[in-house]
Amino acid sequence: MTTADTMPDAEERHYSESDLRPLLETLFAWRDGDFRRRVPYAPDGILSEIRLLLNEVADRREHLANELMRVRREVVKEGRFGERLTPGPGVGAWAESVHSVNDLIEALSGPVSGAADVIDAVAKGDLSRRIDLDRGARGEVRRLGKAINGMVDQLSLFTSEVTQVAREVGTEGRLGGQAQLRGMSGSWRDLTEAVNAMSTRVSAQVRDIALVTTAVARGDLSRKVTVDAVGEMLELKNTVNTMVDQLSAFAEEVTRVAREVGTEGQLGGQAQVRGVSGVWKDLTDNVNVMAGNLTTQVRAIAAVSTAVAQGDLSKKITADAQGEILQLKDTLNTMVDQLSMFADEVTRVAREVGTEGQLGGQARVRGVSGVWKDLTDNVNSMANNLTYQVRNIAEVTTAVANGDLTRKIDVNAQGEILALKTTINTMVDQLSSFASEVTRVAREVGSEGRLGGQAQVQGVSGTWKDLTDNVNVMANNLTTQVRQIAAVSTAVAQGNLSKKITADAQGEILQLKDTLNTMVDQLSMFADEVTRVAREVGTEGQLGGQARVRGVSGVWKDLTDNVNSMANNLTYQVRNIAEVTTAVARGNLTRKIDVNAQGEILALKTTINTMVDQLSSFASEVTRVAREVGSEGNLGVQAQVEGAEGIWKRLTESVNDLAGRLTTQVRAIAEVTTAVAQGDLTRSITVDAEGEIGELKDNINTMVSVLRSTTTANQEQDWLKSNLARISRLMQGHRDLMEVAKLIMSELTPLVSAQYGAFYLAEPAGDHDLHLIAGYGTRPGSGPRQRFATGEGIVGQAALEGKRIILRDVPDRYLTVDSGLGRSAPAQIVVLPVLFENQVLGVLELASLYEFSEVHHDFLVQLVETIGVTMNTIIANSRTEDLLTESQRLTTELRERSDELQRQQEELRRSNAELEDKAALLAKQNRAIEIQNFQIEQARRTLEERAEQLAVSSRYKSEFLANMSHELRTPLNSLLVLAKLLTENAEGNLTPQQVEFAKTIHGAGSALLQLINDILDLSKVEAGRMDIHPQQISLPKLVDYFEATFTPLAQDKGLSFAVEVEPSVPQELRTDEQRLQQVLRNLLSNAIKFTPKGEVRLRVLCAPHGVAFVDETLRGVDGILAFEVVDTGIGIAADKLEVIFEAFRQADGTTSRKYGGTGLGLSICREIARLLGGEIHVMSEVGRGSSFTLYLPPAYAGPLASRDGGAATPSAVQQPPMVIPGQLERAPELPEAPAEESPAVPDYPPADGPVWTGGEDPLAGAKILIVDDDIRNVFALTSVLERYGSTVVYAENGREGIEQLERNEDVALVLMDIMMPEMDGWATTSAIRRMPQFADLPIIALTAKVMQGDREKSISSGASDYIPKPVDVDRLLERLRGWLTRGRAADDLREGA
Repeated sequence: MTTADTMPDAEERHYSESDLRPLLETLFAWRDGDFRRRVPYAPDGILSEIRLLLNEVADRREHLANELMRVRREVVKEGRFGERLTPGPGVGAWAESVHSVNDLIEALSGPVSGAADVIDAVAKGDLSRRIDLDRGARGEVRRLGKAINGMVDQLSLFTSEVTQVAREVGTEGRLGGQAQLRGMSGSWRDLTEAVNAMSTRVSAQVRDIALVTTAVARGDLSRKVTVDAVGEMLELKNTVNTMVDQLSAFAEEVTRVAREVGTEGQLGGQAQVRGVSGVWKDLTDNVNVMAGNLTTQVRAIAAVSTAVAQGDLSKKITADAQGEILQLKDTLNTMVDQLSMFADEVTRVAREVGTEGQLGGQARVRGVSGVWKDLTDNVNSMANNLTYQVRNIAEVTTAVANGDLTRKIDVNAQGEILALKTTINTMVDQLSSFASEVTRVAREVGSEGRLGGQAQVQGVSGTWKDLTDNVNVMANNLTTQVRQIAAVSTAVAQGNLSKKITADAQGEILQLKDTLNTMVDQLSMFADEVTRVAREVGTEGQLGGQARVRGVSGVWKDLTDNVNSMANNLTYQVRNIAEVTTAVARGNLTRKIDVNAQGEILALKTTINTMVDQLSSFASEVTRVAREVGSEGNLGVQAQVEGAEGIWKRLTESVNDLAGRLTTQVRAIAEVTTAVAQGDLTRSITVDAEGEIGELKDNINTMVSVLRSTTTANQEQDWLKSNLARISRLMQGHRDLMEVAKLIMSELTPLVSAQYGAFYLAEPAGDHDLHLIAGYGTRPGSGPRQRFATGEGIVGQAALEGKRIILRDVPDRYLTVDSGLGRSAPAQIVVLPVLFENQVLGVLELASLYEFSEVHHDFLVQLVETIGVTMNTIIANSRTEDLLTESQRLTTELRERSDELQRQQEELRRSNAELEDKAALLAKQNRAIEIQNFQIEQARRTLEERAEQLAVSSRYKSEFLANMSHELRTPLNSLLVLAKLLTENAEGNLTPQQVEFAKTIHGAGSALLQLINDILDLSKVEAGRMDIHPQQISLPKLVDYFEATFTPLAQDKGLSFAVEVEPSVPQELRTDEQRLQQVLRNLLSNAIKFTPKGEVRLRVLCAPHGVAFVDETLRGVDGILAFEVVDTGIGIAADKLEVIFEAFRQADGTTSRKYGGTGLGLSICREIARLLGGEIHVMSEVGRGSSFTLYLPPAYAGPLASRDGGAATPSAVQQPPMVIPGQLERAPELPEAPAEESPAVPDYPPADGPVWTGGEDPLAGAKILIVDDDIRNVFALTSVLERYGSTVVYAENGREGIEQLERNEDVALVLMDIMMPEMDGWATTSAIRRMPQFADLPIIALTAKVMQGDREKSISSGASDYIPKPVDVDRLLERLRGWLTRGRAADDLREGA
């Protein structure tokens, strides 16, 4: 008894254990993790407040669980890290839990977002970002941040070093720069070393080329580029060396021509420079043109001079000439003209003097002066001085003409001849001096290269002075011009292209000047373009630049093309390298550098391609390992990367180490989970693991531990419930408390491992003393104490308090448990009062050598409640029988008294005198009658009270049966469905023995289901709640069904089975087809079961006249049909024919042990026969067989009035005795009847559901929603539906089911459980029907609630159909196909409309 303060004024309210039971059950559910459970009710007072408070706690806990599931779905499935738990109504620890979870999500999402930002910045080239690691970062988060920051630091260091080298080499022109390797390793170190090697090789090559070009600029053509080079650098090297060779050949040829012309006097020489082009070819051609022109002009001058010297004055210089050569030409031609005129005059004078001898003749030479005038005068003098002087003069002039300037006129002369003589001699001296000076100047300029030399001819004048001045002017002009040409060439050779030739020049020198100035302009343009391209490529990084040098050709054009080709090659190479490295940076390892390259670029290309190959090999191996481990589940694989070194080798080893660790961990996890799947819960994961694997390991170990404890608890609960049911079943039907007490002691004591027991019964009246009525390990009258008063001893105290008392550490002499071999003191004694509605009916005492387990205590506590109900029922029944007996006795006495009174009244009428005398006696008798009537009224009231108690007991029994049915059907549903799937063995991976095991499981489950159905049917029959639904049925169809069903069963047992129908039987009858099939199935199954050999027959005939029906209403009905089941089985004794129709009774114990069963079949058949308006008659003989006949009217007219008219035995119908089997049960392997519902379903008419007629399976591709709180049923149904191609979504309660429908509007059908937390199936179905879009959605109620009215309530709430659990898979699929077919047909009609 429990007392609670519920009133402010200290009024005490008393609560029973039944009042506290809902609280305890709810707390048990919460302890097991089911927070959907609520305290359903509680009496007024503080318990009601406690109920509200506990339900509020559950609401808050459920809100927290729902928020956790929502955030998990958003974070895990949707990837939204911004989701947080919504605070609930609670404060304190509730709010702290929400804040803690939100802080955990924030702590996890922050580093991940930071890492994503940094990696995204690195992918975009921003290496300035880092992950901020505050002091709160620890463990894996800090390690992740350090790893990413380290990677970015290495990238930044590598980038800065490479940028520095590129800036020093490309922009500042500082060759030899090296990137520092500090802090680098692996690929970064390899890449840095490759950049350093490239810088070193480029520096060496450029420096060698610079040395050679500097030497060329300084006139040293002996140097060449000797450094090793490949690719474009090799081409540049070859170009520079070729240029040096061409310059050297050009210089040698020009020097040779100058030597031949200037020194050796060999005119006509030509410079032969092979293989040159461009400027060098132009220069060579210009030198040759100059030499040719000089040769033509000099030879023309020489020819004229020779002709003059030879006296031929008819020739003139006709060669083209300009400048000073033109002046020389004009001078010589004028001289020739003057000489011609002089010669003419001299000839004339000579002719006159010498030939004609006409001396004194005077030569007339006009326009002459100077020497020519003197010559003319001398000629005239000569003419005057006669022949000798002329001859002497002629000799001397001839010598001069012949180039002999050693001769002089030595003839004596005087006057003009002397003057002529002196003049000619002076002329010869001047000519000699002029020739020597000119020769000296020519030698110095032409041979010795000493410019600036001047001819010094003393004392000359006139033409000779003019000639001397002309020679000096020519020498000065050539000196100035050549020196400027040399200065400009030197400046060009030194790289100074700003200087040009400014000296005045004409003729070929002017051409040479223009040519050199043009060359300088082209070189300047070439240098500007090359500098621009180098700046764009090397400094600004603009690849693809081209040098544009207009108007160049030859070597300069080749050089420009070479520079452009070099820029193009570098552009293609660098861009190709950039594309490949960019692809690598983006994770594309299929690209390679395929551009042609040589030298260091080739080495770089090879290095990068090798790197890509290694990366690709590494990636492919890692991908293969990841695919085999992650996707294909092939553990133990290793990555094999050939030729990997450095970081790639370490990465490969790290991946292999990771794969190895994962393999070890996953295999350890797999071993444990496999052991768990096989039922071995003793294993645990012992492999070392950290991080999430460590958490998974801990979670699995915790799961195994929880499963182990849960399995143990479930086994204990199964043991508890099964033994409760077993003992309850054993106690049913007994009417003697002594027998019940003995039964309890014999069954209960060894069941809870006790060795001693006593059962005390409380006296119903008086002080309710307790006296011993049964024991275990002892016997009444000896051993234990025989009687206890209330409150006396432990037994009396337990009765007084109504509470269990446990004695631990029992002293040795307190009690002994004896056996034939010895004795021992018990370890624990438990004393339990047997209560019914707070009234003590008895006390149960048990002693054990070991302490009772917790499940034993729970079992005893629950059992005594059942014992209390049973004892109260027996006591009530006994009192009721006593009262009925007393009432009958009093009624008899009253009747006798009434007869006596009538006789006395007759005597009174006969004798008035006697009336007066007996008036007093009559008054006394009337008073006695009134007293007796009052006693009868009291007995009637007592009977009504007892009947009400019986009704309460019956209601408790019905509720217990309903709950038991639901709790048994729910696991049976998943058991039968999964067993059915295993028996089909669709994948073919089970052995025949395993398939047979599955069939055995399915058969055992079906048998258990049939037992549940029989119990429910019996309870409905006893309660008068079994409904009959008559309809017109086809008799041939019914007969065909039984013939098809039982023929294989009989053949399997070696029996002959036949169905006989008389021709006079009508083709149709009106009755309840389902109940008729149930009765005949039980009778036929019983006949086959109890017939070891012979035959079983079913005969359908019209009942013969003269059948002795028990019920009178059948005696006047015509056309009664008889369904007779005849067998040649074991039979039954005549004295057992009445017993077999009682519930849980069989013919005898032997039958029960040999054939099994519960003894419910015939009891149910009798009641169903009565409800159908018929009777069952039986005839039997031991060893020969039995005959059961079901008599039914052809048209249902209602049940029989008498509850005793359902069966007739030989004593009732005066037929010869035969034996009836003790019980009827359908064999587990019996196929289902063709009716719409199986016997497992309560009595309701079959649903008019649609029928699938074949074609495309409507289950394929259909989306089906399962709303069920039992995950076992969800799993079983999902396994069935997915096998036929359906898509399954599920919800654990009605609210989640509606949410799933709103998210999945393409759901084609709903399977709805009824009993669910929060929102049951009826409320959920009604809510769905109120949604317009789901008004026509098929909803099938699929539930274990199969009591009276459940189907009607489901249909009224909006369900389309009703299928009880456990479901028959084939029938369920048939129903689903039908509803889906009708749904699609309706959609087609709407689309057509």
